[in-house]
Amino acid sequence: MGSSAEKKAQTPETFSSLNIKKTSKKSVGFDAVKSSIGHVLKYTKPLDAIKVALKMNQKGGFDCPGCAWPDPDDERSSLGEFCENGIKAMTEEMQNKLINREFFVTHSVDELATFSDFEIGKSGRLSEPMYLAEGATHYQPISWEDAFNKVATHLNALENPDEAVFYTSGRTTNEAAFLYQLFVREFGTSNLPDCSNMCHEASGSALSETLGIGKGSVTLDDLYKAELVMVIGQNPGTNHPRMLTALEKCKNNGGKIITVNPLPEVGLISFTNPQSPIKLLTGGTKLTDVFVPITINGDVAFFKALLIRLLEKEERDGGVFDLDFIKDHTHGFEAFISDLKTYDFDECLQAAGISKEIFNDAFELILNKNKIIICWAMGLTQHQNAVDNIRELVNLLLLKGSIGKEGAGTCPVRGHSNVQGDRTVGIWESAPQAFLDKIENKYGFKPKSEHGYSVIDAIKAMNEGKVKVFFGMGGNFISAVPDTTYSATGMAKCDLTVHVSTKLNRSHLVTGKEALILPCLGRTEKDYQKTGVQVQSVENSMGVVSSTKGILEPCSSDLMSEVAVVCGIAHATLKDRTKIKWLDYKDDYNLVRNDIQEVIEGFEDYNNRLKKPSGFYLPNGARERHFKTNTGKANFSINKLPEWTLKDDELIMMTIRSHDQFNTTIYGLNDRYRGVFNERRIIFMNRDDMKLRNLKDQQVVHLQSKFNGVIRQAHSFKVVGYDIPKNCCATYFPETNVLVPLDSFAHTAKTPASKSVVIRVIADKAN
Repeated sequence: MGSSAEKKAQTPETFSSLNIKKTSKKSVGFDAVKSSIGHVLKYTKPLDAIKVALKMNQKGGFDCPGCAWPDPDDERSSLGEFCENGIKAMTEEMQNKLINREFFVTHSVDELATFSDFEIGKSGRLSEPMYLAEGATHYQPISWEDAFNKVATHLNALENPDEAVFYTSGRTTNEAAFLYQLFVREFGTSNLPDCSNMCHEASGSALSETLGIGKGSVTLDDLYKAELVMVIGQNPGTNHPRMLTALEKCKNNGGKIITVNPLPEVGLISFTNPQSPIKLLTGGTKLTDVFVPITINGDVAFFKALLIRLLEKEERDGGVFDLDFIKDHTHGFEAFISDLKTYDFDECLQAAGISKEIFNDAFELILNKNKIIICWAMGLTQHQNAVDNIRELVNLLLLKGSIGKEGAGTCPVRGHSNVQGDRTVGIWESAPQAFLDKIENKYGFKPKSEHGYSVIDAIKAMNEGKVKVFFGMGGNFISAVPDTTYSATGMAKCDLTVHVSTKLNRSHLVTGKEALILPCLGRTEKDYQKTGVQVQSVENSMGVVSSTKGILEPCSSDLMSEVAVVCGIAHATLKDRTKIKWLDYKDDYNLVRNDIQEVIEGFEDYNNRLKKPSGFYLPNGARERHFKTNTGKANFSINKLPEWTLKDDELIMMTIRSHDQFNTTIYGLNDRYRGVFNERRIIFMNRDDMKLRNLKDQQVVHLQSKFNGVIRQAHSFKVVGYDIPKNCCATYFPETNVLVPLDSFAHTAKTPASKSVVIRVIADKAN
């Protein structure tokens, strides 16, 4: 079973027809409009798409199922408050093809596993519950009642509730997520791994320790008013395109932008706003003032070099540090300065891999600005020293007094649309005791206080035979996690795997002995319950809670909302053991919000406040300079340079997304901004590194990583010469997740180190 699961988990090792063009010099603009229209015409009913697009991210409309970038508090664009990838996310969800029982009769699980991830996703919307019996080759239909009873039977047969794992994707709404974690805790476990474990867990750990809250401290309005924005380890042109509008406003207001990233991403170089006819005609706005082409994982070294120069300037001339802020609001300054003086500037600069000229350009901007915002994404969080990366950038902001004031602060840019909200309402394998106490006081049962499995822990536990049931609330677990082969082997050892999904993905093909696919409503669809069409809510990257309400009729009468799925399973599983009236929640989501406001700070008068067109802000201590840390102040931290060296034949690899991709969802086969078309199995390499290995463009190679004595391999990739620092390379995920060791993760956060994998590139013998 293990070898079969491993094979199904891998993306097919076949090539399309790779076409390489010149990299783009401008982002968005006419090409984005053309791409958006193409997706609408190809995959949806155009009239429905227009109707939906005009309501996406609008007040009283629905929240885009893509990223978590915030919507403006005031006026929103009448032309459309969405981006190219928002349209792609919308078309993915409202595909005009349905997957029904006939589809699964025609296609076996083994056959579907030979499809590419793009082909699997574009097979159509799931339209009825499906069941894979033990030993069966094809999924077959199952009623909702039987599906719920199947889950309940397996859960109640466990020797210990900890033999079940309940995973959550970041698209789950506040209402569904709160009920989900409530059911899991009443069932008796805290095994609640979620997608935060794989992306911004390091941010949450570092920010909680230093500033007292695991969220960013800025608002969208702050970005407009910043004197300097640093964008680090992030590609917003692809992953958060609406951020470019905010950066353009910052530039128009006189702000400056420093971009720190191994790859030059066109979205941060030049932005052509498609909603501005003048910009379309004149060529757009230059965004980045200084581009810092840092080596992979050179971020702490770069920040230390900056901090050393700032300290020298402060001691020589004064006026660099905000000494009043440091005195009144921080802790650990003297120890931090003492440690900083032990580092050598030139050694740090060399470790960062950047020239003195580029460094000086960046330094001059930082030196003379006090309203500084630092934005980052997984380029900082997916390293073994990821927590150090975040703590070091906080050190810089603290020195400049750039926390808790207008136009300044921290801005971790979250991925999935409600990943931050899910954590806020309790999706957390290590929830604080104060939250658990409130659950106990409200519902009368005592939640387990011991920490549960994170994603990495869950994968290990499955392989060790400690997990019998895996339940996934959304997402594509097997394609999102590291160490694909090992993870698939663990999944196959489960007795039952369950996935709540809108459409087919690879995780439905890597199953336990039995498997269920439970199809749910999408964000665009109306959610009919006994009390009428329901409203739900989400939280964006900047802590704003707003409503979301679908506008289309459901694509199938056999779909359930995520709330209804949770309530149905809880009712079937807990039976007489619970005093909670689970089915009442399903009928009226206002009841869920009434409970949330009693349990979680900041949600007082939830139902009424949710009616505000722009939503409401949750409390944020760092924004008010009220730091809920162990010292009661913002904490300076001491961070070391990462210790790793490469052998002559090794490269450091980071996994990235293509432009036709959001997380594990593949919208198409093009990476337009990087000039790569009709292919995903590629490796971006520095041309000097190619010459050293006698490699040519489009030559077929195989990739190999070795960690703690274990060799991992990914076969059949084509080389693409690119402007990336020497000794560095980049590949798309999930194709190279197989190379990411499970045991290589961020300290204190366990975020997989997917952005710093040591590999060897081996030429195919047939070349």
